[in-house]
Amino acid sequence: MNNFNRFSGKVAFIQGGSRGIGAAIVERLALEGASVAFTFVSSHEKAKALAENLTSQGSKKVIAIKADSTKPEDIRNAISETIEQLGQIDIVVNNSGTLIWDSIEKLTMDDWDKTINTNVRSVFVAIHEAAKRMKNNGRIINISSTNAQRIPFAGGSIYGMSKSALTGLVKGLSRDLGSRGITVNNILPGPVDTDLNPDNGDTSEPVKAIGALGRYGQVEEIASLVAFVASSEAGYITGADLMIDGGFSA
Repeated sequence: MNNFNRFSGKVAFIQGGSRGIGAAIVERLALEGASVAFTFVSSHEKAKALAENLTSQGSKKVIAIKADSTKPEDIRNAISETIEQLGQIDIVVNNSGTLIWDSIEKLTMDDWDKTINTNVRSVFVAIHEAAKRMKNNGRIINISSTNAQRIPFAGGSIYGMSKSALTGLVKGLSRDLGSRGITVNNILPGPVDTDLNPDNGDTSEPVKAIGALGRYGQVEEIASLVAFVASSEAGYITGADLMIDGGFSA
């Protein structure tokens, strides 16, 4: 992993950062010099261990904040706490999400509400709150999904819809915030090896067969792209859906 301090003096807020892709993003940005605040809901021990481990490695300040992404006030309070403790906010990464996969006949309105509140509303609330306090030339990055563009199996209607909604959101926000030099982008991972979606799970073989590379991605690969998009090198990229799916959608 590179550690060349390119985020020195920057503060990142990661919504949903205690495990999986989120934890890899927290680690990557912290080890490259950012001070980082990240939220968690129930994984208190994992969140605490991650923050303490990174701090002990000499990273800038890393703090874990308990916040439920389905509750707008929790998100607003987490951003306020980030600024109170770390002084500013330069990078926002929205990683919270839920995956409800079922046929239209079995889906409920509770499924709909949970999907929209977690995958769409939480993103809007975080951006709405952070943009008011973000310095010029900031970075906003949403973790979307390859399923925003391709759903090869039955049951993905409301999940795919929620991720597709982020495409329209970032296109509009890129116009709203472009005059301030703030970029807004989506990153669309394909299947990634996590504890919730292991590459040796019951459905992993047919999933891997779809991708051009025939494998799951690693969380570090997603974090690497996030770090690039968050950097000054990516200052001319905005309003984009950036696919990183091993050819799953090819």
